[in-house]
Amino acid sequence: VQFVEWGGGLVQPGGSLKLSCADSERIFNGAAMAWHRQVPGKEREQVAGILNGVTTNYADFVLGRFTISKDKNNNTWYLQMDNLKPEDTAVYYCNTPYPMYPWGQGTQVTVSS
Repeated sequence: VQFVEWGGGLVQPGGSLKLSCADSERIFNGAAMAWHRQVPGKEREQVAGILNGVTTNYADFVLGRFTISKDKNNNTWYLQMDNLKPEDTAVYYCNTPYPMYPWGQGTQVTVSS
């Protein structure tokens, strides 16, 4: 399994981005998936998780601003990020909640005016 993430970019504070993630072969269809992020010099942290495409959980620092979802038709996971803050700047990755697979390259999100 090799995850690919895309959709990052540069956005102003208060703006929105939608990240996408899929297995490069579009084969992986795990019941549990999560988005994680990492800032240089800091440990990677989990941002949001989803189970069976329905049950979701969020880190306190994104609750109410980020939404994780899954498109079951194409085994793709999403992270809708609204009201972005400069402290959300990081490289975002997808993987299982207790990471079981190699990390992808991630997608850079930069929130700056």
